[in-house]
Amino acid sequence: MKSMVRTSLAFLLFASLNMAAQDAVSAVHGTITKLDSASKTAVIKTKDGTENTVKFVDKTTVHGAEATATGGKDAFHGLTEGSEVVAHYTATGTEKTAVEVDKVGKDGIKSVDGTVTHIDRGTKTIAVKTADGTEETFRLSGHAAADAGKDIAKGSEKSAKVTVYYTEEAGKKTAHFFEKL
Repeated sequence: MKSMVRTSLAFLLFASLNMAAQDAVSAVHGTITKLDSASKTAVIKTKDGTENTVKFVDKTTVHGAEATATGGKDAFHGLTEGSEVVAHYTATGTEKTAVEVDKVGKDGIKSVDGTVTHIDRGTKTIAVKTADGTEETFRLSGHAAADAGKDIAKGSEKSAKVTVYYTEEAGKKTAHFFEKL
């Protein structure tokens, strides 16, 4: 009986770890080169020329863009071809499903370059020193906290040069994405 319980618990643990791995969120930063509202997909081309196709679903959140599209067939969730974006997605096989898309630029989320001076995982904040010597502190969104816990934290506890993509509301800055420079 104990062996059966142990086997069942091991199976449940393995299954939950496998599902968690599938639900891991990754991000891609680039420019939308194609939108297809019929298939609810966007093609995002990165600086290195890689093209990533992400699928929008009802739960996909879009920041920094109009909530409703006023343009023609090239507008989708307020995004258009040529929009600079950061897309946070989950992957199942080769299909990438957008969880959150942040429009970058004048009408979207803001960005600042700097050097990481401190990451506090307890308070979920990061401090960045900009080129002019100003130190800015950002609250970490869920995705950014995960990034700080893996990709950004590798060798970047201090002195890593990054671009922080953030929103500002009521004087508080929230980091949504990091990119190493």
